[in-house]
Amino acid sequence: MKTLVWVEHDGGSVKDATLATVTAAGKLGEVHLIVAGQGVDGVAQAAARIAGVGKVHVADDAAYANALAENVAPLIAELMGHHDAFLAPSTTTGKNIAPRVAALIDVMQISDILSVEGPDSFTRPIYAGNAIATVKTSDTKLVLTVRTTAFEKAAAEGGSGEVEAVAATGDAAKSRFVGAEKAENARPELTSAKIIVSGGRALGSEDQFHALIDPLADKLGAAVGASR
Repeated sequence: MKTLVWVEHDGGSVKDATLATVTAAGKLGEVHLIVAGQGVDGVAQAAARIAGVGKVHVADDAAYANALAENVAPLIAELMGHHDAFLAPSTTTGKNIAPRVAALIDVMQISDILSVEGPDSFTRPIYAGNAIATVKTSDTKLVLTVRTTAFEKAAAEGGSGEVEAVAATGDAAKSRFVGAEKAENARPELTSAKIIVSGGRALGSEDQFHALIDPLADKLGAAVGASR
């Protein structure tokens, strides 16, 4: 089985969520990656060094500069003609792209997988994580999002994947990038952190939350979450 993994990146480096998704893909078969963006040669080279990666498809075009799902999904759907499964980390971007890919190739998406039980069987959380379901699909093509904290991260070095340029599918003209406000945070990302410190209403106020939770998270090297 050939798998295609969406490479989450910031334009200069590969994010940790990708490494865990590569591990999940490796349990299904041969691992290929898709790097989409503008001026992403450095990202492609870093992706090719990830252990276990056979090939890195690179789509370098202005249409992918901000990873708009409406532009990226047709590109991935095109590549799915030569792949059996598409996997994306359960990040904001991954969860935006994957459903569109599933719709374009007319299959059911399996979300937030925790384990690979077989070529067509996976576990995933249900009822807000209070139960784990085993899901079996009859689709010939798979679209999966991956709970990255459930899988070990693949080694970022040691691989020697082949880098191959692919043709861009262009701007779908269905959305446009207006701007982004990014919070600077030295703590680990919530989607890939091994330790998470969480708080909620019992803390009484936002000030109390930050006064009590932030120092503890910094001491443990943890990400900060919140109940709702």
